[in-house]
Amino acid sequence: MKIDLIETFLLKVPLGKERFYSSQLAFPERSSLLVRVSTDAGLFGWGECGQWGPGEHIATAIHDLFAPRVLGRDPLANEVVWNDLYSYSRDFGRKSTPTEAISGIDVALWDIRGKEALKPISSLLGGAFRDRVRPYATGLYYRGEDVRDLAAAAAQLKDEARRYVEKGFTALKGKIGLLSVRDDVRRMEAVREAVGDDVLLMTDANHAYTRNTALQMGKALESLGFHWFEEPVLPEDLDGHAALRRQLTIAIATGECEYTRYGFLEILRKDAADVLQPDLCACGGLSEAMRIYALATSYNTPIRPHVWGSGVALAAALQFCAVQAPLPHTAFPRAPENEVMLEYDCNPNPLRDELLVENFRLEDHMVRVPQGPGLGIEIRSDVLDRYTVEHRQLR
Repeated sequence: MKIDLIETFLLKVPLGKERFYSSQLAFPERSSLLVRVSTDAGLFGWGECGQWGPGEHIATAIHDLFAPRVLGRDPLANEVVWNDLYSYSRDFGRKSTPTEAISGIDVALWDIRGKEALKPISSLLGGAFRDRVRPYATGLYYRGEDVRDLAAAAAQLKDEARRYVEKGFTALKGKIGLLSVRDDVRRMEAVREAVGDDVLLMTDANHAYTRNTALQMGKALESLGFHWFEEPVLPEDLDGHAALRRQLTIAIATGECEYTRYGFLEILRKDAADVLQPDLCACGGLSEAMRIYALATSYNTPIRPHVWGSGVALAAALQFCAVQAPLPHTAFPRAPENEVMLEYDCNPNPLRDELLVENFRLEDHMVRVPQGPGLGIEIRSDVLDRYTVEHRQLR
């Protein structure tokens, strides 16, 4: 069996009035880059990448840099392929575009391996510790025509938070960092007031703060009983992350902007995180995520993967979550202390909600891990065609 076709599908969906903001930018659309790797035996696999911004440059990297090196290879030799692509691009890659491109190809090869073996990816990764994962709702962004209107924002946040709880979420994550520390504290106070003390809350600044303002915000979040403070300072400022860990009791989470085991090893060596958040569609794929996981367990540091994209990314994250052992082991594992959790983006996204034949949903506060071969999903071709703005292929 040989790889005989590599395709990319650049997907974009305008959001119109449903646009929203993080601390860094507005989201006027949802976009992603899907990768389909096909074989001469009729098997094919799906992967995803290109979520951090424009996907065109990721597609160019796949077709101009990597596809000529992948075509004709054994799709089951994904370790050989991964190391060849990374070694080839090491001198000019290692982070960002090349590694994201490798991620999409790698996930697609794992999907093929599972389909060839007629088993879910989790079985090939060593077996599943669980068939369901507790999700947390990522939402509570800045919305509306005037995000500085605190009265309107507080009412909107309370209503949104209550809706998530009514849907079955027992944990929520909201955004901070766009407004002043004082104003964002008020926003998070409104969320806590809306859901009470029994709902787990986290927050994400998307590296919006200096060390001093992050310390101010961290202390306020501690008083509100938040579980973690995500990306409080620049991802490059590992010393800053480590300093905040020493000064705060709230967990410091980071890693969505990091790549490969080498980047995560530096986070661990610097003692810069209580929670690591690699994204399978950017950090190097499932293959590299498993190596990052091995490093994390050596430092007794949990992984809670970052998930942002279509249903393909969500399926890959579920397979990864399934194989993580409780860390540390206890007789009765409990999320979030020593049991993995799934990030479940609840913002408007047709690429998540329409692309799969069978969509993901909450059942008794949990999301089931797909049990079909490979990723365990099937793509709706009509939806793929509807949202594809650029399709490229190389044989």
